[in-house]
Amino acid sequence: MLAWQSLAIVVGALLVVLSLTDVFQSVVVPRAPAGRRLRPSFYSARAAWWLWPHLSWWLHPRNPDRREDFLAIFAPFNLILTLMLWSLLMLLGYGAIFFAMRENVRPELVTFPEAFYFAGTSFFTIGFGDYVGSSGWTRLIALAAGASGFGVISTTTAYLFAIFGAFQAREQFVVTLGARAGSPPSGVGFLEIAQLTKTTGSLSPIMRDAQQWAATLMETHLAYPILAYFRSSHDYESWVGTLGTLLDASTILLSTVVDFDGEAKVFHTIGRHATHDLARYFHLASEDRNAGVTFEEFNEACERLERCGYTLRERREAWERFTTLRGAYATNLNALARFFQTPPLRWIGDRSILTLPH
Repeated sequence: MLAWQSLAIVVGALLVVLSLTDVFQSVVVPRAPAGRRLRPSFYSARAAWWLWPHLSWWLHPRNPDRREDFLAIFAPFNLILTLMLWSLLMLLGYGAIFFAMRENVRPELVTFPEAFYFAGTSFFTIGFGDYVGSSGWTRLIALAAGASGFGVISTTTAYLFAIFGAFQAREQFVVTLGARAGSPPSGVGFLEIAQLTKTTGSLSPIMRDAQQWAATLMETHLAYPILAYFRSSHDYESWVGTLGTLLDASTILLSTVVDFDGEAKVFHTIGRHATHDLARYFHLASEDRNAGVTFEEFNEACERLERCGYTLRERREAWERFTTLRGAYATNLNALARFFQTPPLRWIGDRSILTLPH
């Protein structure tokens, strides 16, 4: 066997293994941080998302609604792109192997496109029969290509069901909280509406539900990172905004409101953990402890809460506690909001006009 044939077989096998490993980690045992450096789907999604917001601003520079609609297309598009990427890598890999073994195919393969075509008919189990393996090894590889194609298609179908099921569960809570936190939602608005509607007794159950939601959000969005790119179909609502609204509300309860609810403390721990892990996965994590809120903004929020009936702690003492607690997650939360182009919300992300991410 010639040296180039051996090299083609090795390169082809590596492409097949690389693609199958990505499928295995993404679908069969999804744990995103593990083996991320060997996952083409991660880097293709990052590259596509770098381009997508720029396209949205170029196509709709003065129409935020149309721009938001365009951004919402990205996640479904990337699902298709990922499936195409997996298939293309495996077709290139099997094509390289078949081309290296072309003397064992009848009729003999002359060009790489012919080998790629033979790999495609095997991978997609079309089986026209115009090319067939004439040795045990080529027949075995053709069978492996067919099994790979069948496995990728079937597991990807299950992958899609898992994605859309997790998205639906996430959005149900986002919409429910949006009705309690105003439009656009905010932690201050959430507490204010609870007092004005005489539903402060429901804060504890909501915080317990939020704990479950945040834990599920962290687990599913790390296992299936494409979920993070799915946008809410409702104006001013997003998973980043909902997480930030709840974190801000729990921070105010812990630092500022007298007789805070202990469930808020549990949620604050889980929510902070989710924010940190998601920011780290998307290479956005920062050790900066800046609370991201000025004292004037905090003081304004306190006046609103006092007017609607809350009993608050001494202002300066509350401010020091507030900045400490919010500094644990604010920078990472704002980085997520900017990265995913979340519509500006009170205290979350860039509160000025939305601009392109850096």
